Amino acid sequence: MSKIQTARKIIFYIVFIMLTASFQVTFPYVLSFGGQVADLMLVFTVLAGYLFGFKDGALVGIFMGVLRDFFASPSITAIDGTPVVTCGLGLLVLFAGGVIGSSFFTLKMKRNTLFAFAAVAFYTAVYKIAGHLIIFIWHKAILKTAYNLTIGDILLGSLLPQIALNLLAAIPIILLFKFAGPYRKGVNPALIDEGKEDDRLWLQI
Repeated sequence: MSKIQTARKIIFYIVFIMLTASFQVTFPYVLSFGGQVADLMLVFTVLAGYLFGFKDGALVGIFMGVLRDFFASPSITAIDGTPVVTCGLGLLVLFAGGVIGSSFFTLKMKRNTLFAFAAVAFYTAVYKIAGHLIIFIWHKAILKTAYNLTIGDILLGSLLPQIALNLLAAIPIILLFKFAGPYRKGVNPALIDEGKEDDRLWLQI
């Protein structure tokens, strides 16, 4: 990769990681439905991994995760009833999103653009289900309180609206990556040159 291409990649990611994080925390309800808001940071990270490979997904996940923790780190209720900030959770979630996105059937599907929506939907579902399970366990095992959401509430009020919103948010981000992204013609040349060696993970079977 030439110096110009490297500079383009670095500038693109710096600018759009900052813009994505800032937009999400400043205007969270621009794209919202049923109490859920589009998770632009998650969508951006998963798509970076899916379209451009493991290194891009992991690095975007790390930097986007740091910003997520800085701007909007979630809180949990401690045993004494006081809210406690969960530092590092955003970094973990988005790093995992970039890594999983980079290996989501990418060998079999050849990073097909339309299948990128499936990657977004899959990781959104994993993220939401894992979140509800953790909260359920926290309430039952630590706080000794009831978790009042039913499976129907989770599906209709949380999981499905979030997937729909993230899929909608994925449209402009995919177009950005493909036509004005970090690589010319929307293709990471390293994936061609290296035969996708960096991306032979379990989801590629």
